[in-house]
Amino acid sequence: MQQLFLEFDLTDKLKTDFDTFHTNYKKTNSKLWLQYAKKEIDKQYLRNHRFNLVFNQFDYDNYDENLIITDHYLNRAPNGTHLKENCIEVLDYLKQKYQLHIITNGFKQIQFIKIDGCGLRNYFTNIIISEEHNLTKPDKEIFRLAESFAGAKKDECMMIGDNFESDVEGAINAGWQAIYFSEDTSRKFEGKQITGLQQLKQLF
Repeated sequence: MQQLFLEFDLTDKLKTDFDTFHTNYKKTNSKLWLQYAKKEIDKQYLRNHRFNLVFNQFDYDNYDENLIITDHYLNRAPNGTHLKENCIEVLDYLKQKYQLHIITNGFKQIQFIKIDGCGLRNYFTNIIISEEHNLTKPDKEIFRLAESFAGAKKDECMMIGDNFESDVEGAINAGWQAIYFSEDTSRKFEGKQITGLQQLKQLF
């Protein structure tokens, strides 16, 4: 994302810095995924409009450029292998004690490349990708599906996620426990909240 911001000279076009742009992008992208989960928009709309919707917030409109950046982003993003700090160490620790699964809102051709490229597949018993099942977090049914795959009851399940609406609220509404992972502490959550993966070793 930062590479594309520089390559397309978005600092000059949007009159802003990368951090501000990226913060707005994440908020916009999160809202679009919620709309997608509610079937208010389709996959093509999400992919083809999200950058221009962010552009518009900075009084810039260029739909064609938005499509070009989208193509570049979708080609590059799946091949990134940067993980959160202590990710592998914590996964090694948790896998010895628990059965681990992934529930991800995403498109299968991208998510599997990411997971395999980062060497994560063997940590997880099931990888549930929303597109494959026509179900999207926070829909309760995707959590029910995960329970079925895991052979678990809802009170045995714990979601650890960084999207408050999709992961945390979705899990709680499905009767699961939830841990909110956010490096931004401005959003308060009455339940368990962590700012780094290493903290999970203290909770389990």
